[in-house]
Amino acid sequence: MVAHAEHVPHRSGLAAFIARWTLTTNHKEIGSMYLWFAFTMFFIGGALAMGIRLELFMPGIQLIDPGFYNQFVTMHGLIMVFGAVMPAFVGLANWQIPLMIGAPDMALPRLNNFSFWILPFAFTMLLSSFFMDGGAPNFGWTFYAPLSTTYGPDSTDFFIFGVHMMGISSVLGAINIMVTIFNLRAPGMKLMEMPLFVWTWLITAFLLITAMPVLAGVVTMMLTDRHFDTSFFSADGGGDPLIFQHVFWFFGHPEVYIMILPGFGIASEIIPTFARKKLFGYNSMVYATASIAFLSYIVWGHHMFAVGMPLWVEMTFMICTMFIAVPTGVKVFNWTATMWRGAMTFETPMLFAIAFVVLFTIGGFSGLMLAIVPADFQYHDTYFVVAHFHYTLYPGAIFGTMAAVYYWLPKWSGHMYDERLGKIHFWTATIAVNLTFFPMHFSGLAGMPRRIVDYSLQFADFNMLSSIGAGLLGLTQLFFLYIVIKTIRGGKPATDKVWESAEGLEWTIPSPAPLHTFETPPAWPITDAREDQAARV
Repeated sequence: MVAHAEHVPHRSGLAAFIARWTLTTNHKEIGSMYLWFAFTMFFIGGALAMGIRLELFMPGIQLIDPGFYNQFVTMHGLIMVFGAVMPAFVGLANWQIPLMIGAPDMALPRLNNFSFWILPFAFTMLLSSFFMDGGAPNFGWTFYAPLSTTYGPDSTDFFIFGVHMMGISSVLGAINIMVTIFNLRAPGMKLMEMPLFVWTWLITAFLLITAMPVLAGVVTMMLTDRHFDTSFFSADGGGDPLIFQHVFWFFGHPEVYIMILPGFGIASEIIPTFARKKLFGYNSMVYATASIAFLSYIVWGHHMFAVGMPLWVEMTFMICTMFIAVPTGVKVFNWTATMWRGAMTFETPMLFAIAFVVLFTIGGFSGLMLAIVPADFQYHDTYFVVAHFHYTLYPGAIFGTMAAVYYWLPKWSGHMYDERLGKIHFWTATIAVNLTFFPMHFSGLAGMPRRIVDYSLQFADFNMLSSIGAGLLGLTQLFFLYIVIKTIRGGKPATDKVWESAEGLEWTIPSPAPLHTFETPPAWPITDAREDQAARV
């Protein structure tokens, strides 16, 4: 491989720094940029959530007028989904997949650089809409037509182009990951010998390249409805607003698993390490992940039970939605069986992984409730739905990412994080997540609608609890940022293996991971790699 310095023209000072980070094709540096970008967007999305919860702290309109409140709700959802969760998982994939499969880099390094640098421009375009006449998009993160096409502000066009750019970035990243996994594995490493994190990302990549073009299609139809007098979603011209929901949710439900499956892979790496046991049922975990991906394409209608579909269609979607709980349950039982009678220790990554399993399961149970057609008629568009998807996405995506950072940060930085601070972060974050989202189940069951700026007095106590929990949750993320920066700046040196019982090729390289690794393909299986390394010494 060409040395890194030869990639970038010789410059000094600020110019060299900018050139290094804008022109780099190294998977580790690009992975770091993805992670810091996701962290930045996470704080912006979290700030919008703080605004929402401050407004809902008490009944009445306190701080934000209803129109601006709708902009906060819309942008919070869009930024968290497309700006925080997805780039964070892509950053982890960039850092870890080459290390885990023994590849020298991603297969398409220049494309890797390009796919990242699309994102800052996309989100600059999206965030700039706050400063335009009419304000930011205000129609909810699902941007249902005709609300978005007929009544959306002028900034809707910026939103459409921003979504296109995000989609291009995601598809390019997915292609790169697939090509890397299929072509650059260590000699002798078969597909069914890959780490579970690599498997979950391979399946996620297939979901991305099939789902994101659907999103691109629906926002293009929005654009033509707004400016070229088409009537895809307008009944006046022979269209149907329900077409939008069908197309959007055909993308939207696979998108849910795009934001969850890499978290499954992270838990499948961490739990065996700290249980000091092999992962129980490796093959069944791979097949369960593939089954979830397949079933995710035939359950989109459960988001639409209230729109008046024929009964047999609703029953079909209901049954398919219940089926998807089976492979998900297989994973939960496999993680539990891995921990059963293991020599478990509870370092911070393990605590986050266990919380991920427990809290995601709670979200799964409320999902089964929403899958039942007559029950969904009661829950639909209430805060029960908000509680459900935050219990799946926050533990599944955010706790999963935090577990991964604590697990791999010593390998990246060469320093161990402060275990005491990590555990304080875990317990405060876990308490805050439950204090924020659990009361929403009760306010939803009592009938509180979502996406409203004001509410009846009967919901006041539940909303006050949620707002206090959200404030604590925001503080825990600032604490997490402090821990990460403190670890990068210094600390106890990390060993090459970091975790005594960890297995995999990433633990055979030094800590911190050098800029270039595996220039000579490593031997596989791992025991052979260690023997080969010892022989060279």
